[in-house]
Amino acid sequence: MDTSERLDGRALFYIGIALLTWSSAYAAIAYALASFTPGEVAFARLAIGSLCFAVLLLVKRVPLPARRDWPQLALLGVIGLTVYHLCLNYAETRIASGTAAILISLVPAATAAVSAIWLHERLSARTLVGLGVALVGVVMVVLASGKQVKFEPMAALVLLSVLASAIYFVGQKPLFTRNSMIGVTAFTFFAGTLGTLPSGWHLPQALLTAPGSHIAALLWLGIAPSFVGYLAWNAALRRASASQVSSFIYFSPPIAVLIGWVWLGERLTALTLIGGVITVVGVVLANARRRPAPAVPVVHDTCEQN
Repeated sequence: MDTSERLDGRALFYIGIALLTWSSAYAAIAYALASFTPGEVAFARLAIGSLCFAVLLLVKRVPLPARRDWPQLALLGVIGLTVYHLCLNYAETRIASGTAAILISLVPAATAAVSAIWLHERLSARTLVGLGVALVGVVMVVLASGKQVKFEPMAALVLLSVLASAIYFVGQKPLFTRNSMIGVTAFTFFAGTLGTLPSGWHLPQALLTAPGSHIAALLWLGIAPSFVGYLAWNAALRRASASQVSSFIYFSPPIAVLIGWVWLGERLTALTLIGGVITVVGVVLANARRRPAPAVPVVHDTCEQN
């Protein structure tokens, strides 16, 4: 890992923004699916996000990435945005929410594996143990929250989303060194939106009959989890390693449970709280860095000097 990469306060701030917005996406997707197809939801979400990025590029006068990086960015956009969102949306129509939450929590482990293969990032035993401990905590939180967990063939779509997300996070990392982070993120959104266009072809007709609340859910998905969330996430990814940043995805299910407790009055159990604590311990352990050994002063023998 580059020695200049560090998980500082600003990176943690960006991660917090991304997780708060992303944690709201699952409920918004389920709400929007009442009036729109999974493909229409994915296209609308990415199209709104792309429009926001286009405005940001014009206002801040941010240049697009170098032309030599366009093919790679287009491929990353299709994999990490088109494939991810289509698979996740279709899966949410068939599998239990608890199943999706647990499987999506495999993103940190998948990102760490892709980082080790692609970027040759060294993963310590402490990091691997921390990722495993945090996953155990997430499973406890999901089970204690009362969400149904039932594994079935459609769950394979979520696993495909996990792999697509890991490739997207890791693949962008080297491109940040020679391109603007905003430009890189915007370009992938443009490519991802084009990839979902065939699935969202009938969105205009669906908008005419959909209630305003479901349209508002699409707007929320495009602005908050997509535009704000991905922008904040990539800002953190530019400052720290992919495996470090992705480990915080483990906090998404506990955050969603807390939102349900505050907003919907859902009950918190002792097992939920214990699972949350275990998740925190695992993430801290995964991001702990071994302190360098103190330098041992060299004592010169005065007798030999004389």
